[in-house]
Amino acid sequence: MVLLCILPLAGCGLGAGADIGVGVGANVLALTTIHRTIPDAVVSLVTGKDCSMVRLDNGKSYCRHLQPLPPPQPYCTQTLGQATCWADPSKLPDHAPQIASGPYQLSPLQLANRDHRWP
Repeated sequence: MVLLCILPLAGCGLGAGADIGVGVGANVLALTTIHRTIPDAVVSLVTGKDCSMVRLDNGKSYCRHLQPLPPPQPYCTQTLGQATCWADPSKLPDHAPQIASGPYQLSPLQLANRDHRWP
């Protein structure tokens, strides 16, 4: 969108160094609004990944990669003096109450954030 706004300025007779200033200004504007440079936005749109020079500056990879889903949490119940854990609670004969009540899987919002495409 920024490129479309700058395109009409191409024939306005800007000085030799003004082209660099316009490009730098457009990238600064893009960094402050969409948190990536114009080339980053193009790469992100083409690949569908979240790619940014800001990620490189933070010591991360250029494009955000999908991480594998975490393994399912074991289902633990209290027995005499210790906890017993099972990987598959459906195989329990009476499905005893679990010791800790916590999330068993990622929430729909966490899955949407994990799998979202840019933009």
